[in-house]
Amino acid sequence: EIYPYYSKLKHEAQCDFRPYNCPYAGSECPVVGDIPFLVTHLRDDHKVDMHSGCTFNHRYVKSNPREVENATWMLTVFNCFGQYFCLHFEAFQLGMAPVYMAFLRFMGDENEARNFSYSLEVGANGRKLIWEGTPRSIRDSHRKVRDSHDGLIIQRNMALFFSGGDRKELKLRITGRIWKEQQNPDSGVCIPNLCS
Repeated sequence: EIYPYYSKLKHEAQCDFRPYNCPYAGSECPVVGDIPFLVTHLRDDHKVDMHSGCTFNHRYVKSNPREVENATWMLTVFNCFGQYFCLHFEAFQLGMAPVYMAFLRFMGDENEARNFSYSLEVGANGRKLIWEGTPRSIRDSHRKVRDSHDGLIIQRNMALFFSGGDRKELKLRITGRIWKEQQNPDSGVCIPNLCS
């Protein structure tokens, strides 16, 4: 496509082929680039955990959870279906209530992200919380996703209940899986394509 020069800045801000911002949370990293470049950057510069597979089982531990008002745990990146996904976990205040939140972002654009779904689950002592949704694109900042509450939100008292023991230490085990929504050409109905 050809654009007039005066619309250059507007086009660059909306272009489907514009570079992505680094999805690392906790610091405003100025690095931009395409997905393969960002995956290498996350691995080498931020030392994030890299995993292959469409299921996961993560533990989040904090010895003094009552002192944590704003915290971001280490980002985890998953390679699944030949795509990359970022698992975020953080503590913040929701109004006056301290909460924890886990959510997944897709390393690609919004249209591609809609091809996938994910679930997150946390529980213990005969109780369970489950979240199921579509990952957001890394075009949306982690703060924008968090502030829209688009993920698994766990109130602190429930998180401490799930942690067991004397309720003085956070020990959450979050399990999850990613699957691809596959369009059935005959019926037009989406059927989940589970990863083995």
